[in-house]
Amino acid sequence: MKHFFKRKIMIPVVALTFLWVGVSFKNDFFEIAKQIEIFTGVFKTVNQNYVDETNAGEMMDIAIKNMLKELDPYTVFFNEQDVLKYKINNTGEYTGIGAMVQRKDGKVFLKEIYKGFPADKAGLKAGDELLQIGDVLLKEYQEDASQLLKGAKNTSVNIVYLRQGTTRKANIVLNEVEIKAVPYYALLKDKTGYIVLSKFNEKASAETKAALLDLKQQGATKIILDLRGNPGGLLHEAVNICNLFVAKNELIVTTKSKNVKYNLEYRTKNEPNDLEIPLAIIVDGKSASASEIVAGAIQDLDRGVILGSRSFGKGLVQRPLDLSYGTQVKVTISRYYTPSGRCIQALDYSKKDANGKAIKKAQKEYNAFKTKTGRTVYDGGGILPDVEISATKLAPTTETLLKNEAIFNFATELYFKNPTVSGIPSVTDADFLAFKTYIHQEKIVLETETSKALKTVLENAKKEQIEEQITVAFKQLETALEKSQDAALEKNKEQIKKQLQEELIIRHQYREGLYLFYTKNNPEIEQAIALLNNTPQYQSILKK
Repeated sequence: MKHFFKRKIMIPVVALTFLWVGVSFKNDFFEIAKQIEIFTGVFKTVNQNYVDETNAGEMMDIAIKNMLKELDPYTVFFNEQDVLKYKINNTGEYTGIGAMVQRKDGKVFLKEIYKGFPADKAGLKAGDELLQIGDVLLKEYQEDASQLLKGAKNTSVNIVYLRQGTTRKANIVLNEVEIKAVPYYALLKDKTGYIVLSKFNEKASAETKAALLDLKQQGATKIILDLRGNPGGLLHEAVNICNLFVAKNELIVTTKSKNVKYNLEYRTKNEPNDLEIPLAIIVDGKSASASEIVAGAIQDLDRGVILGSRSFGKGLVQRPLDLSYGTQVKVTISRYYTPSGRCIQALDYSKKDANGKAIKKAQKEYNAFKTKTGRTVYDGGGILPDVEISATKLAPTTETLLKNEAIFNFATELYFKNPTVSGIPSVTDADFLAFKTYIHQEKIVLETETSKALKTVLENAKKEQIEEQITVAFKQLETALEKSQDAALEKNKEQIKKQLQEELIIRHQYREGLYLFYTKNNPEIEQAIALLNNTPQYQSILKK
């Protein structure tokens, strides 16, 4: 049924959406009307005649969401519950338990506990698997389980959870939760102010400004703005943050669209806080969207130096548009361009390869642009730092281990073996050896193109009933693949140990503890401090 609707209603629902936002379809009016009529007929006929009872709302929700996947990952439909969640992400405030909830492979577990909020006070820990919330068994619940943990202040919620094989119960009293855009800032050595900006919600620029002013009052004469892992958020907040460091009426970002009303320029509106203070911005492969607007504008205006690794490359602009019954559609309406004219977007979703994946521009196709003082910069997706730091870029092996939760799950085991560590938790070579054993025991495969091809071969052999004939050869290939996997783990040993250590620090000392650890043990921050202290080098980067 899901596949059926994905293929059959592509044109009509797109038509309904764009008719709502007022885009002209005069040339295709007959075709649109025709497809809407066909879709309505199909939807009605299936609901009336299908052998089993159908849920019209659920079918439509699945149909619309799968249809939009054909466009890009950011054009999405929000049902009533989704709209509430989207508003929470933008404001940074809600009433709940104060924990990050994640679903993986049919299980719902706590990904991170926020310090001092209800989940923390109730003794819950990252890695706890939620089995039941109130009367709802999560094994049978397919909706967003985190919504069951939100409600009116002082509401009491009973939960059943699994920890290290033992079923437990807890009662949580909901309270107001505020997710800070600037969760940490501090004055480091050599009068260097350090500000972590984790998201661009409605308080991002206000919190960044407050941190900047406080650090300057403490004596800061240089600033590091850490945007690593920041997925973006509100565009106007990105502009306002740039405005702290650049003059009024400066162009920060341009949006371009096929619809002329979305062709806009965004300029700073206020007097700046400091035009002179040396500025370093750290980015990585998870710095996206609004993070890239800030980094790109500061780089193009030669206002500061960018360090780290190439940012994510999300240069597509979305706008939530209201629909009926409290629903919304978030539509990609345009693309972002930095002041020099570079497009931030890395992947072209209008062009896909044989596997249906969006195509990324090859390096030889990158275009050159000029910054305000004449430095050459390039497009190609994301922001390429002025100073690249190899430590910032994760190896594919490490990324896979993070994505499939292997590092997270093993860190859970390490944590409960020693839950009362004093000081900074460490990861030893013995822990790494145990991690490798864990990978084998759990049969975790680091999916490479070779492993995917091998899996396909076996599946085809089973279909063709010839697996017995190739068993010996297949086992040999499987053994060789395991050895190459071990080699990949060894090659990235230090990076994997670092990720495990950071996960343990969050468990023992929360996110604030990780930021404090960074200020004393992070090569990117150390390099940023050194650069800001080397005035000739700093100025030469901005003028070359």
